[in-house]
Amino acid sequence: MLVVPEAARISCWLNAWLTGRESTDQTIDAVSWGRRRVEFIGVAKLESLSAALLLGELRRLLVSRVSVALPRPGELAGLGGPSEFNAAALEAGEAVVLHGPGLGLLPARRGNVTSWFSTAATPPPYLPDIQHADRELRAAVLHAAERLAELDVASWSPDAADAVLNLRVSEQLGCPMALPSAAATRMTISALRCNSIVDLASRDHGGAATSNEMSARSAALRPLRRASHAALVAACSSLDGR
Repeated sequence: MLVVPEAARISCWLNAWLTGRESTDQTIDAVSWGRRRVEFIGVAKLESLSAALLLGELRRLLVSRVSVALPRPGELAGLGGPSEFNAAALEAGEAVVLHGPGLGLLPARRGNVTSWFSTAATPPPYLPDIQHADRELRAAVLHAAERLAELDVASWSPDAADAVLNLRVSEQLGCPMALPSAAATRMTISALRCNSIVDLASRDHGGAATSNEMSARSAALRPLRRASHAALVAACSSLDGR
């Protein structure tokens, strides 16, 4: 099962609800999916909103779109500012942006509760479309496969090597998703698998003899991680799946 970032799942389902592709009940269940209780704080005057009450606030605030950010150092796709929001999103590793009211949601986890705190946020000036993100991801996969083969990935990360060879094998998402098109679904699965490859290959440098080799491995993986995150942002932020 492929692990979907929580912010990506929430953005995907809220967009599906805003465009009328999914029902209110299905969206509430999907946004609240999992064993953890989910709440949204600061979006309205009420101190805490459930997923059901959040949907009503989205209508009241005239939210037109929801986008996800999955930032890493040097990779700020999905973020538009201000700097305080960007920094907090980078620390959390994920965020949700509500287009229209100028609000963003940042996660805080304690016990079995995930709280999404509302704060000022500017929508990103650019979000990749599905076709562009898919082309970039495919190119990054080919480049990474070639470079990892040159660096003999099998000798220092057999699991990553196996994952690269099995990229075309079917795999299921680990949570319900309401992606807007078959192309978006395929790209999401591919992007999550690429993330897994990067994580496996980055887990340790046991076979690396020199700092130059470690730098070369990191450089080989960096474009793949960037492209996979951009692909997830594109798929889960899209309204029409194109």
